Amino acid sequence: MKTIAVIGAGTMGNGIAHTFAQSGFTVKLIDVSEKSLDKGMATIAGNLERMLAKGTITQEDVAKTITNIITYTDIKDGVVGVDLVVEAATENVELKLNIFKQLNEYCSHNTILATNTSSISITQIGAVVAHPERVIGMHFMNPVPIMKLVEIIRGYNTSDEVTKIIMDLSEKLGKVPVEVNDYPGFVANRILMPMLNEAIETLYNGVAGVYEIDTVMKLGMGHPMGPLQLADFIGLDVCLAILNVMYDGFKNPKYAPCPLLVNMVRAGKLGVKSGEGFYDYSESKKAEKISKQFI
Repeated sequence: MKTIAVIGAGTMGNGIAHTFAQSGFTVKLIDVSEKSLDKGMATIAGNLERMLAKGTITQEDVAKTITNIITYTDIKDGVVGVDLVVEAATENVELKLNIFKQLNEYCSHNTILATNTSSISITQIGAVVAHPERVIGMHFMNPVPIMKLVEIIRGYNTSDEVTKIIMDLSEKLGKVPVEVNDYPGFVANRILMPMLNEAIETLYNGVAGVYEIDTVMKLGMGHPMGPLQLADFIGLDVCLAILNVMYDGFKNPKYAPCPLLVNMVRAGKLGVKSGEGFYDYSESKKAEKISKQFI
């Protein structure tokens, strides 16, 4: 396996492209927006420079990583001759199904098709392509170049051979792959999202404030980030989308998103990406200033 296509140049997509390219793979980074591609490449370059400054990589590593990435705005051109496609588009089921229908048309039947979805059914995605045994989940963690875990999700039809190939490939990237089965939220988000949602419920019910909730979880439970800070970092819209997938999948009220979360997303308060969520990021990307609505 030498050539990888990554679909989506956003936070996860550019991180996945960076990781493969730094490991010596040729990467075709695909996005419909030239602006998004430019922003993604700028993020990769900035992250590499930070790694260089810390002494974890060399200037030669920086140059080789950038050289290994080719950008495309046309999915058909971008997936020609690749061994693996990793889809990292927005967490929207219709969008992902549409992308995989295109991959079914443009890719060889031998091409492994992976998705970075954090909650959507691999089996459902695999159902829209011929040879669904080649469809698998590769759920990377953010920030991808740093975080070691890759959640490898087997759909109902995913073959043992494809699973082994992707497990071995993840190890070659310096990651720790963990195999899980295909149920809403998989393992990571099935456990994480209800916790974040409960933290939002705790705030919504007036039990404690933003600072207090995050401090209890950081100092009492040893979490590096408080749950409200983490929700802001992930993106409140992403949290809401995952909770909705789990609620629809299990039909269990414990996964129903908190009304406060729903209203914040409707109001465009999405966390770090929008400049405000539970914290105000207008002056700093660090969670230092609590949003005025929660003071």
